[in-house]
Amino acid sequence: MTGAAALDPDAPAPGEIYRDPVYDGATDPTVVRDPDDGWWMFYTQRRASHPDPGPGVAWVHGSRVGVARSADGRVWTYSGTLEPDGAGLALDSAGPPADVDVTHWAPDVIHDGTRWRMYLTEIDGVPDRWEGHARHIVEYTSDDLRRWERVGQVALESDRVIDAAVVRCPDGLWRLWYKDEAADSVTKVATSPNLATWTHGGVAIGGRPHEGPYVFALSGTWWMLTDEWRGMAVYRSPDAVTWQRQGDADAVILGESDGAGVEIGRHGAVIVAGDDALLFYFTHPWWDGGEVAEQDAAAHRRSAVHVARLRVESGALVCER
Repeated sequence: MTGAAALDPDAPAPGEIYRDPVYDGATDPTVVRDPDDGWWMFYTQRRASHPDPGPGVAWVHGSRVGVARSADGRVWTYSGTLEPDGAGLALDSAGPPADVDVTHWAPDVIHDGTRWRMYLTEIDGVPDRWEGHARHIVEYTSDDLRRWERVGQVALESDRVIDAAVVRCPDGLWRLWYKDEAADSVTKVATSPNLATWTHGGVAIGGRPHEGPYVFALSGTWWMLTDEWRGMAVYRSPDAVTWQRQGDADAVILGESDGAGVEIGRHGAVIVAGDDALLFYFTHPWWDGGEVAEQDAAAHRRSAVHVARLRVESGALVCER
């Protein structure tokens, strides 16, 4: 990676707004604002700097949901992890246990008008390989963002599903978009009138493999972002049902890499405020996606959360780091 030798992975990454203080592996951030309780960030707490995470890709597994909080959305403070607690999860400031028997990935947190809901990817154990392990999306509910009651698995089209994104759409239906790894890693969708029963809706976004769908409305248009591991593809829709890609098949936002610690943007979530929006996403500041020597692997695994501003200009979604 150009310029990597001059970077210190123990120092702040250029432009970062948050790093996980436990394992330095904050990824897949989602951010919500509680009018009475400030800004909350929920993220996958990968074990990037764990001294002995296990073989293969075990460091990507064995994760909990990390939590950070902010008064203004700019300065973030680590609050702990969501740990198993009876019939659900509870915020624990002590940090993750030494042994984890269920991996937690990519939370999506929404408010349904009455209470909070979280859609969380769960995987049994701590797999050291990508293949051969079931992945399910599980729903939780909460009144305070601190304690979460488990509702149960969402019945979707396979047992290899991750990265939920849930939104209420103009037709009154709730939609859940997700990555189905059993279908060549495309985005599928399910619909529900009440967040209790779901109907399969098939493929929403096909083509090039991708992950991390996120849907939001901005300036009178619905938008979807997907992570193509080389930047984020942008799709637009008048109704959050039918989607058209912005630009050609290779067009992405946050796809640039400047060789000075500002790497491509990966899996994020959006907060909308009027005609502007903030996209919270993560990068691997010292990894450009290429092969890495084993002795350098821990540094390249580290990740940082960044924020970019989104706006609609001449009908197109524009992103500014």
